[in-house]
Amino acid sequence: MSYDVLRIGAAPGPVVEVIALGATVHRLEVAAADGSRRNVVLGHASAADRLASSSYLGGTIGRYANRIAAGRFPLDGREVVVGTHDRGNSLHGGPDGFDRRRWDVIEHAPDEVVLRLVSPDGDQGFPGAVAVQVRYRVAGPVVGIEMTGTTDAPTVLNLTNHAYFNLDGEGSGTVDHHLLHVAADEFTPVDVTGIPFGDHAPVAGTPFDLRAPVAIGTALRRDHPQLLAARGIDHNYVVRGTGLRRHATLASTRSGIALELRSDQPGLQVYTGNALDGSQPSTSGGRYRQGDGIALEPQLFPDSPNRPAWPSALLRPGEAYRSVIEWEFSTRPA
Repeated sequence: MSYDVLRIGAAPGPVVEVIALGATVHRLEVAAADGSRRNVVLGHASAADRLASSSYLGGTIGRYANRIAAGRFPLDGREVVVGTHDRGNSLHGGPDGFDRRRWDVIEHAPDEVVLRLVSPDGDQGFPGAVAVQVRYRVAGPVVGIEMTGTTDAPTVLNLTNHAYFNLDGEGSGTVDHHLLHVAADEFTPVDVTGIPFGDHAPVAGTPFDLRAPVAIGTALRRDHPQLLAARGIDHNYVVRGTGLRRHATLASTRSGIALELRSDQPGLQVYTGNALDGSQPSTSGGRYRQGDGIALEPQLFPDSPNRPAWPSALLRPGEAYRSVIEWEFSTRPA
């Protein structure tokens, strides 16, 4: 199987290749400090590889990004049970999430593409028929992603994009030397299955303190039980402020490419590719291994449907879900 590629943008700015399978960012080409152009996201060479994978490379995630404990949560006085496939929990929408569906292409222009998916009532156990739409747009140095949704019955909805970035270029090795800065004073500790326990915790004095730029490899090699249990970082950060704002910056000291990530979501899941084990073919013909990319996923907090004090994922008929992500690329001296 091969991809039908939807290309938007033009050099010297970002050029994005989107595929309808999973409404996925398949390639994202930007200029490095030396003028060379590089694909800075991980991907799969074929649709068959994508469907055989469990890494969500570049996909649109839904209905619920991140984990729901034991696949169960209360909704209007009843218990909803959804599909589980990650250590007894629901992850990224269940065993057959939105990243595995073929989306309909609604619009395709030189700088914009819009895709739509209808998820029927009971899909993966989630109530309500949900219609979602993803709009990718390139404007100057910015790649914008707008995700919207409506429902015909009360449900939960929490969408994100799961791109893995390597600012030296896909297939170039680890991102250990990339500098990561996250605008968060707290993170969310999790148990051995990835489910939050207790409340958020201060990043101060921990390897999760990314309030100033830190080399990813330096953070990962510190001694902390949360790092050991997850084999790296796979944690939610509580981003300061509200509305569309800077969540994180990522910069390569080798290519000179820098990324500023902005979103209107309350949390940012930082995932250092801990489960990439060499079993998955890459777009360039190699194999992805741990640390070959980093995912920065703006979203609601994990297990929010079971946490009434946290920002709510509840969506009712007549309401409109909307989430915005922006990736702005620039260069610095390498």
